Amino acid sequence: MRTLAFDARMGASGDMILGALVDVGADPGILTVVEDALPVRYAIETTQKRGIAATTVDVLLTDGDGADEADDADDADDADHAEDGRDEEDAYDRPDHTHSHDHDDSHDHDHDYDHDRAEGSGPLRSYPEVVETVSGMGLDSAVEASALDMFEILGEAEAAVHGTDLDETHFHEVGADDAIADVVGVALLVADLAPEEVLTTPLATGGGEVGMSHGRYPVPTPAVVEIAAGADWSLRGGPVERELLTPTGAAILAHYAEGIEALPPISLSASGYGAGGYDLSERPNVLRALLGDARGSLRREGIRVLETTLDDATPEILGGLQDSLRAVGARNVTVLSATTKKSRPGHVVQVIVKPEDRDRVARRLAEETGTLGVREGSARHRWVADREIRSVVLGIEGSEYAVDVKIASDSEGEAYDASAEYDDAASVARETGLPVRTVMRRAESNVETR
Repeated sequence: MRTLAFDARMGASGDMILGALVDVGADPGILTVVEDALPVRYAIETTQKRGIAATTVDVLLTDGDGADEADDADDADDADHAEDGRDEEDAYDRPDHTHSHDHDDSHDHDHDYDHDRAEGSGPLRSYPEVVETVSGMGLDSAVEASALDMFEILGEAEAAVHGTDLDETHFHEVGADDAIADVVGVALLVADLAPEEVLTTPLATGGGEVGMSHGRYPVPTPAVVEIAAGADWSLRGGPVERELLTPTGAAILAHYAEGIEALPPISLSASGYGAGGYDLSERPNVLRALLGDARGSLRREGIRVLETTLDDATPEILGGLQDSLRAVGARNVTVLSATTKKSRPGHVVQVIVKPEDRDRVARRLAEETGTLGVREGSARHRWVADREIRSVVLGIEGSEYAVDVKIASDSEGEAYDASAEYDDAASVARETGLPVRTVMRRAESNVETR
């Protein structure tokens, strides 16, 4: 299985992930779609971090339009940050270059980009405005779905921290041009690498405190904590008293990555390092990416789980949901018995969908059942086997009968389950007089699984 693994022992931010992806082999030329849509460009260079050659990616302005807006943002309540020597007391918990990995007083980049940096430039968008901007870029549907999911993760974290609704959430800097360039850029680069799974070791958060407009807060920051609560990976404090994990870095990895304690066996094809902006005295400030083939795992895919509770649905309506919801993209439909308000018997309908299909499926679920609301669960991924149908010919009393058998296997093609198709087995059972279970067992025992 083609695997992309991050070694996040020094945390992660949006620009570090961009750098790591370019360094491990993603084509930076695909980023032009972002440069065409926003007044920014990507400056990609190599640098040294404590003897490690790494890639830096800076998002720069291509015109002066964002300068005044960025200055205005510095005066806003929740928009200041500690980048480029600004007072850390005024820093806001921003989901991108938040406090910019300000690991030390010495900045490593030898280019003079500070006056051109796009941080905080452009309009400071609300969540719906970010969605509109990303949707208008003309991205591939899978890339767009990934980018929007990352912004949704950020928006939900921001809303939870501030006690607001998602659609009412103003992103401050994360809605600015550079943050959109980071998130969409990562989505494009990951799609270019086309991994079947993405892994990450525990994410280092750093330690100490950071200053925000509402006061000083411990690391990890509130937004990172909210994102981590819904992610598959784990956090790890240290190894320095600095902020190492930004909300954007956390949201990106929450979308893509499965958490692991240690790197699995991987036949490496490439490795790369994304550089943070500042030097540490003893450790290279880099995010390492490894690309190769890992053995024997299930395939991880992004999903959403939609649910609604019904107390007045007839059996015919419930039975018809399998076909009507699958017709618009549902991957799996489950109907569970439940006790609803006033102790009335009812049902919970759970539907697994791909992220890009959820709006369409939610609408059809409401239309079919008359429900007044559909909720989305917290699950964002599932692990599935590769599946293959093989036909088995059974000889019974001088006649031959074909039965299809579903084979489940891991990414290396190693089969671990065989399941005969019930309809085929039932047809054979009717013709031969054998029990259905007998036909199924014979088919499963005779199938070639290698």
